[in-house]
Amino acid sequence: MTTLFISDLHLDPARPEITRLFGEFVDGEARGADALYILGDLFEAWVGDDDPSETGAFVAEKLKALADSGVPVSFMHGNRDFLLGGDYARRAGMALLADPMRIDLHGRSVLLMHGDTLCTDDVAYQQFRTQTRDPAWQAQFLSQPLAARLAFAQQARAASQARQGELREAGTMETITDVSPVAVEAAFAEYGVDTIIHGHTHRPAVHDLDVGGRPRQRIVLGDWYEQGSVLRVSSQGFDLSTLPGP
Repeated sequence: MTTLFISDLHLDPARPEITRLFGEFVDGEARGADALYILGDLFEAWVGDDDPSETGAFVAEKLKALADSGVPVSFMHGNRDFLLGGDYARRAGMALLADPMRIDLHGRSVLLMHGDTLCTDDVAYQQFRTQTRDPAWQAQFLSQPLAARLAFAQQARAASQARQGELREAGTMETITDVSPVAVEAAFAEYGVDTIIHGHTHRPAVHDLDVGGRPRQRIVLGDWYEQGSVLRVSSQGFDLSTLPGP
């Protein structure tokens, strides 16, 4: 049997074809899996479980049917959907995971992460992350009317795109928004694992490393902007591959 990992789908009403691809994946390959892990950024934005979007309803329906069929579904918050709460998780049949989370995977101890905490060179983002993960900030934000929260999310997205443009012009986009090798080594040392699986950077790859004199692997999941990306893990090993786009 195979365990499936996906992340960075960024599902959004503006990209219905990717939402359909996700639905086909859940109804198809995922039905034969041991488990499905979603390591963050399932949605492009999430402003609260009271958001009545059709995309959110579609995803909840598909994942709940998968869970009811006997395939456990686990979700880890990303930097776009960190406000996804227990109400929506119950609707979708998902278990919420802490970030990071260490699991046993076919006899191997593996650390799961969204990946944004490894990007320590992006100081501005890390400051924003600290602010928005504060329970008081979240409570205050969620107390606002839905329209105000949606407007904030749109403004935050525009600001993020503008900042990425500035980093590209400065030639620092690739280094600042990728993981820090120091942070990666620290994670391996702290959690005592030989494998880390994460998303966030949109740079799918399997990195073979030597950390502390031991062979290690860092597996980066791909995004779903133009196509799908899935990591399949079985007793035979790891297979990171692309799903054809719509």
